[in-house]
Amino acid sequence: MYDLISQNIEDIEPVAAAAGAQETGYQGAGDIRDDELLDAYSDAVTRVADLVGPAVVRVERVVQKGHGGMGSGVVISPDGLVLTNSHVVEGAKELRLTDSEGRSMDARLIGEDPDTDLALVRAGAARNLPSALLGDSKKLRRGQLAVAIGNPLGFESTVTAGVVSALGRSLRARTGRLIEDVIQTDAALNPGNSGGPLVSSRGEVIGINTAVIAGAQGICFAVASNTAQYVLSQILQHGRVRRGFIGVAAQTVAVPRRHARAAGIDNDFGAMVTGTEPGGPAQAAGLMSYDIVVRLDGEPVTGVDDLIRMLNGDRIGRAVEVDVVRRGQLRSFRLRPAERQAAKAA
Repeated sequence: MYDLISQNIEDIEPVAAAAGAQETGYQGAGDIRDDELLDAYSDAVTRVADLVGPAVVRVERVVQKGHGGMGSGVVISPDGLVLTNSHVVEGAKELRLTDSEGRSMDARLIGEDPDTDLALVRAGAARNLPSALLGDSKKLRRGQLAVAIGNPLGFESTVTAGVVSALGRSLRARTGRLIEDVIQTDAALNPGNSGGPLVSSRGEVIGINTAVIAGAQGICFAVASNTAQYVLSQILQHGRVRRGFIGVAAQTVAVPRRHARAAGIDNDFGAMVTGTEPGGPAQAAGLMSYDIVVRLDGEPVTGVDDLIRMLNGDRIGRAVEVDVVRRGQLRSFRLRPAERQAAKAA
C-alpha cells in the first residue's frame, strides 16, 4: 500500500426481504427495522468473506537477502494465477505466497504493468486453489457495498467493509501516468492490503486495492476490475501491456483563444511538444517543438494525459492523424506509433 502525497446497499435489500419481509408486512425500505438491516448487512459481509476469503493470499517478496516486503493478492484461476499490485512485487528476486490456511508456496512473476500498478503472478505447482471471479466494474453504483480482504500490517485475512464512495476517479501511478476509472471506497485499507481484492456483495472482485490518501480517513482507492481484466489479457498474450509511442516530450498548455478561433477548434488546452526523439515517428512525420497537439484521429487532446491515454496498443503500427496548432494555424500530420518501451511517456 502506498500513500498519495499530492494527490448496493441495493444488493442487501433482497437479503432483508428474504430474511423477514413477509412476517413484518414489508412494503418499502421505511418498513424494515434497524436490526433487520444490520442482520442483512452482516449476512452479506460474512457471505463475501466466506466466499472470497480463501482465494486471498499473502504475497512476500525478497529484494535482497533478509530484506523484502509484503502485500496481498487474489487467486483468479484454480491453476494458480494471482493478481496483485506492481509495487508489491517490485524488484523481487523471490516471491512467496501463503494462503488463508497457512500453506506456503513459491511463485514467479509472469508480468507487471506499473502504469496501472497491477501484476500477474503464478503459484508454483499449484492446483485446484480456491479462486475468485472478476466482476464488471462498469455496473457499479455509488453507495454499493464494498468489502476489502487482505493482510494489513501482517494481520492475515482481515475483512473491512464500506461502500463505493465514487467512480471514475483518476490516480497518478508511480510512473507518472494516470490510472483511469479508479474506484474510491471508504472500506478501511492499510499497508499490506495492497493487491488484495475489493469485492461486491455478490462475491465478485470489483477492484484491486492499491492506495490511500496520507493523513486522510476513509479515502482509499482500487484499480477497477475491468482495467485488471484488460491488463491480465495483455500480459497473458504478450507478457506485457502494449502501448503506443510517437517520440515526443510534451507538456499541457493553454491554447491561445485567438489561435483556437483561427484554427476552428474548441480546445482550451492541448499538449505542446517540447522535444522530439531523433528518428521517432513524430520527427519523421514533421512535428516540431512548440506544436500544440489538439486532436488524435479526430478525438480532442486536452493535455499530455489525453495524448498518453489515446496511444493504446490498438494504434501501434497503424497510421493515425495528429492535428496540431502551429503559429496559429491548424496542421495535420500522419504517423505510425511504435510500441512504447519502459520509461517512455509519449
